[in-house]
Amino acid sequence: MTTTTLDASAAGTWQLGDRTVNRIGLGAMRLTGMPWDPAPRRREDAIAVLRRAVELGVDHIDTAAFYFVATRSANELIATALQPYPEHLTIATKIGPSRTRSSDFGFEPYARPEQLRDQLEENIRQLGRDHMDLVYLRWGTGLGPAEGSVAEHVAALVELREEGLLRHIGLSNVSAAQLREALTITPVAAVQNRYGLTERADDDVLALTRDRGIAFVPFFSMGAAVPNAVPGAAPDTTGEAEVAQVAARHGATPAQVRLAWTLHRGPHVLAIPGTGNVAHLEENIAAGALQLGEDDLALLDGVARA
Repeated sequence: MTTTTLDASAAGTWQLGDRTVNRIGLGAMRLTGMPWDPAPRRREDAIAVLRRAVELGVDHIDTAAFYFVATRSANELIATALQPYPEHLTIATKIGPSRTRSSDFGFEPYARPEQLRDQLEENIRQLGRDHMDLVYLRWGTGLGPAEGSVAEHVAALVELREEGLLRHIGLSNVSAAQLREALTITPVAAVQNRYGLTERADDDVLALTRDRGIAFVPFFSMGAAVPNAVPGAAPDTTGEAEVAQVAARHGATPAQVRLAWTLHRGPHVLAIPGTGNVAHLEENIAAGALQLGEDDLALLDGVARA
């Protein structure tokens, strides 16, 4: 890649509700380490990542109260590292699922609409805020959209917004039909679904968000190819040769190519790659400046159809 000044603004900006954010953000899930890791990440490393991210222009951090291990939580690390929060910083969280504090850290029964308030207030307390900028209804606890109507849960979030506990409503892990259902109730600022080079089942959701001017925020956009990144899944090596070819052409890493391809799917696509390592953070932010040519995109676009 051509050497440029590291800045999260290199990929451009988009709107999250009434807030303008740089398209490269930060996902907080990996700040603590994962429950199956031999040991948690060092607190000082996670705090360094958060502070360096803000230094480099990251103004969109995605978190959740269910991102925790036995000794620390992502929300607590964010609060420790970044308070007092910069005025321009947008923090998003997800509610719906919750995890047990028992030894297996498994998911508890999915929240009923009347339980969403307690989950939202837990995030607010942990982060030391009086409201949340963006709150996703994370539908189901699996890695793909779950069936069912989201209407009652979305209506509960509308009530919480009217009380001033949140500014904007998002949806996560939903189908295009569920997004359309939600849009009959309230504006939706963002949709966060699993999506990446070899994870394109939600192309219809991507298109719908583009048509409606809604931010699309993919998770696991690079993780499918990384060992132990996706719970219970082996690394997906589909397209490995094509990604390597593009990476060599640009002097980039395969992860940077996957991230850049995701950003090229539309100006409304926001990236939230997660890491607990400053060097990886800087690589991710540098990917925002990677401009893929028509030949690169044609080669990569063909991967999922191979």
